[in-house]
Amino acid sequence: MHKVNRIFIYIILSIFTIVSIFPFIWMIVSATNKSSDVTKGRLVPGTHLVENFQNLINSVDLVPALTNSVIISISTTVLSLIIASLAGYGFEIYRSKAKDVVFTILLLSMMIPFAAMMIPLFRMFGTISQMAPGIGIDTLTSAMLPSITTAFLIFFFRQNTKMFPKELLEAGRIDGLTELGVFFRIFVPTMKTTYAAAAIITFMASWNNFLWPLVVLQSPENHTIPLLISNLGSSHSPDFGIIMTTIVIATLPTALIFFLLQKHFVAGMMGSVK
Repeated sequence: MHKVNRIFIYIILSIFTIVSIFPFIWMIVSATNKSSDVTKGRLVPGTHLVENFQNLINSVDLVPALTNSVIISISTTVLSLIIASLAGYGFEIYRSKAKDVVFTILLLSMMIPFAAMMIPLFRMFGTISQMAPGIGIDTLTSAMLPSITTAFLIFFFRQNTKMFPKELLEAGRIDGLTELGVFFRIFVPTMKTTYAAAAIITFMASWNNFLWPLVVLQSPENHTIPLLISNLGSSHSPDFGIIMTTIVIATLPTALIFFLLQKHFVAGMMGSVK
């Protein structure tokens, strides 16, 4: 009976695995076929990958879109990790009733959908454009700023800080370190798994961000890779072979980062401290 249950569990897990990876397999296979083969649902790898890639390079500005996505994603990730970790650390280590109230309000902001904030944000950046054009509408900075330090990320760092051994803080203070010295020289190295998990979450969210860049990035030279894919799909006669090739290229950075930091990601999400 035990073996039967074990076999049944493996069958269920295998079905879920196939369902999960099938879209990726179909995406890669479609990138090697012509547009007509993709629309027919062909699941056999073709020989048109190089042709699709050449047509992609000749038809759109792929390199600028990738460059913009890299700049926005890396900048957003680095700034988010610094600011959110400082905020989460401060909320947990220096607790008070006033800070708890502020933190509660911060969590309540997670219930506001981003679509409800788009118009106020756009008007705000429109006003900023008149005073500081470099960070106003249609700049990479305007695409980054609303994504820097989300309430979830601050909450994530605060919850993981609860696992941090407070004895290390006292030891650092006794050794003469300043509060910033304790944070950067003790807290950050100890919480590296938390930073890895937060980096993956933030980078993937920024890389795949579509709605706000669509609104604020109006010039084609400032478009990111999701906007480029959207433009390819909205043409009069979309070439699905080119679209799938672009999607494969757009997926590679996030997939690479996830696989490189996979162990740290799992440990960070479980609240491990090393």
